[in-house]
Amino acid sequence: MQNPACKTGECFFHRTTIFILFLSVSSTFSLFSQSKATDEDAFFIRHIHDAALTQGQCYPWLHHLTKEIGARLSGSPQAAAAVEYGKQTLGTLGLDSVWLQPVMVPHWVRGEKEVVRIAASAMGSVELNALALGNSVGTSKNGIAAQVVEVQNFDDLKNLGSAIEGKIVFFNRPFDATQINTFAAYGGAVNQRGNGPSEAAKYGAVAVLVRSMASNLDDIPHTGGLRYKEGVEKIPAVAISTNDAELLSGLLKQGAVKVFIKTSCRMLEDKLSYNVIGEIRGSEKPEEIILVGGHLDSWDVGEGAHDDGAGVVQSMEVLHLLKKMDYRPKRTIRCVLFMNEENGLRGGREYGKEAERKGEFHLAAIESDRGGFTPRGFTVTGDKEVFAAKFPLLRPWLDLLEPYGLRIKKGGGGADISPLKKQKTLLFGFEPDPQRYFNYHHTNADVFETVDKRELELGAAAITSLVFLIDKHGLEKEGKGGSH
Repeated sequence: MQNPACKTGECFFHRTTIFILFLSVSSTFSLFSQSKATDEDAFFIRHIHDAALTQGQCYPWLHHLTKEIGARLSGSPQAAAAVEYGKQTLGTLGLDSVWLQPVMVPHWVRGEKEVVRIAASAMGSVELNALALGNSVGTSKNGIAAQVVEVQNFDDLKNLGSAIEGKIVFFNRPFDATQINTFAAYGGAVNQRGNGPSEAAKYGAVAVLVRSMASNLDDIPHTGGLRYKEGVEKIPAVAISTNDAELLSGLLKQGAVKVFIKTSCRMLEDKLSYNVIGEIRGSEKPEEIILVGGHLDSWDVGEGAHDDGAGVVQSMEVLHLLKKMDYRPKRTIRCVLFMNEENGLRGGREYGKEAERKGEFHLAAIESDRGGFTPRGFTVTGDKEVFAAKFPLLRPWLDLLEPYGLRIKKGGGGADISPLKKQKTLLFGFEPDPQRYFNYHHTNADVFETVDKRELELGAAAITSLVFLIDKHGLEKEGKGGSH
């Protein structure tokens, strides 16, 4: 028999009221669950930072890497020692696997100390602070003496044309001081170092001088890699300090200047080296890899403390902290210490090639290669479609990271992890404060004493926190993880 109340619409009202009440309870429960998850995440991230600041090992690891091993250019005995140290250290952490990945690397040697001298000018003879650029050929044993012509960019070369023949080209484009991010300023100047020698050689230049890639005016020369273009004559290339670049430019405004250059650098046969890899196997989705890494090699001057000893020990620290906290990841957490980022990128390319051969899937990759300064957050990039789909999923984590001064924004991931882009990996670059990095980058000044212990540890905690969030929530749409 039909309920009489239904005739008056009371039944509809009753059912609607119950449905609304159900939605209200469900919504409240959902909000409670989200709040609970957020609180749990915040607590664990706090725990990560506490552990990093009180039980971390990255600072003593860095001391050994820099003071006991020192500069670690690819192919050198010190690079080989760094590989062994990395493997041994990862082997003490109780990981599921530690192994070496073979890679053939270039072996460039600097030779005797460079001589760069203003031989004739209005000021007379002046010795300049100089370092040969990495991968450069040397001069003859008698050196090179020639007049100097100053340029700012490759358009200047084109405009000078045949006037360059037989001369030393001086690239003197400084960092753009208005760039708040010094890495942006570096990007705006570095092509004169990387490609300048081959571009100048096209017009008959006999050698190249390059203003150091530095944000300050000082007497410290900065080395760094160059890339010779195939089919173009290889000519010697040397960087001079920013103060000496200012001096030389001023003298050129007064009249002709002749410079003498003598270097003995050379490229030897490739040598066998290794990427060092260690991982904690995932308990639920071991086929999804979250990579953290830095590069073991450094230039042959200084100690490679910020570039990239800091990134190496921070990457190892991530696994150390997770093991210390008895955290069992859902996904595989892998630390990779890459070889030969500085003058070849062979390690990163070999890793990407091998990952593709094995059919491995990297959900995310995080690279630390911007120094051991105060952490500011992460930059993110990736395949266009992957970035568009996954970058918005990171927004719910911003409130969790904000108490530690961390942000997530669009930007570069890193050189060594870049080959994973085509694998649909979301690429993260750890971003410390950039203001002091180019005081030390590729110089004799990049030593252990310039790294602050607390800043280094906070950086390791920041990277570990991001790894935790990616591992726990994944990078899928709401309902499958990626949000609270």
